[in-house]
Amino acid sequence: MRDRLALAAVALVLVTYPFVFGSATAINVGVLVLLFAMLGTAWNLLGGYAGQISFGHAAFFGTGAYASSLLLKQLGLSPWLGMLAGAALAAALAVAVGWPTFRLAGHYFAIATIAVGEIAHSLVRNADVVGGARGLFLPIVPGALGSYEFHEGRTPYYFVALGLYALALSVTLVVERRRMGYYLRAIREDPLAAQSVGVSVLRYKLGAAALSAALTALGGTFYAQYVLFIDADSVFPLSLSVLIALVPILGGAGHAIGPLLGAAVLIPLSELTRISFGGTGQGIDLVIYGGLIVLIAVLQPGGLVTLPRRWPRSVAAVRKRTS
Repeated sequence: MRDRLALAAVALVLVTYPFVFGSATAINVGVLVLLFAMLGTAWNLLGGYAGQISFGHAAFFGTGAYASSLLLKQLGLSPWLGMLAGAALAAALAVAVGWPTFRLAGHYFAIATIAVGEIAHSLVRNADVVGGARGLFLPIVPGALGSYEFHEGRTPYYFVALGLYALALSVTLVVERRRMGYYLRAIREDPLAAQSVGVSVLRYKLGAAALSAALTALGGTFYAQYVLFIDADSVFPLSLSVLIALVPILGGAGHAIGPLLGAAVLIPLSELTRISFGGTGQGIDLVIYGGLIVLIAVLQPGGLVTLPRRWPRSVAAVRKRTS
């Protein structure tokens, strides 16, 4: 009952946010929070539940962005259909990449995902057929839900981002409560033990990777339609992959609500420090940003989602020592 009330309260806050904070800047921050909460939720399926730490998810994000954008520019295909095509392509890419790399363990897998992301970045940046280093400008059409463009303000984009996050969260909750979720957690804890009792480790890892990649690609299409310009340096960089991973790690990897908590802290902080210190040339914004990550990792390794459970015990321990 308590979880349902908490979920209802979060939903109420998210739905009313653009009406309470109506400025363009506040709504833009809200859009970015929901986008990265959605991307973190997608990453969480693979990195949180299956325990496969990936630093190459920008490859799937960029795949979704470029697939829908090219289909729109070359064939006039609706971005909504292009979004589905990008998701399917990203899922196929995840399976193709995962088939050999899932045979690697621990940090070797993480290094392999970095290599995959950097290869994708380099290929797209040097491929003139997809715009190369120049990037792609998306056509500006009359604003409407069908065209995936809204010119009267950013509020419609906010609710599209909210819908995408709700989709990613729903997929996560379904997976979490089904056999696949139990198997993924068993694989995360001890893959050899899971395999010994009949769990097809590679099959479920590939399934988690495909789902994670497809959802990430949806976010790539949304970003392309939001800014109406993409290039390799904006949708394929390693820094984006790292940020996608940090959001659920900070919020609480392996917990459905963790990515939203992580995004609600990291994204506003990132925007605030970038605006306040980004022009100084001293990198103060990155120092503050990285310092927060280190602080949380040391003091709260389970993520922000574990704070409500840990705080009462900490208070009780302090009272016991002082009594």
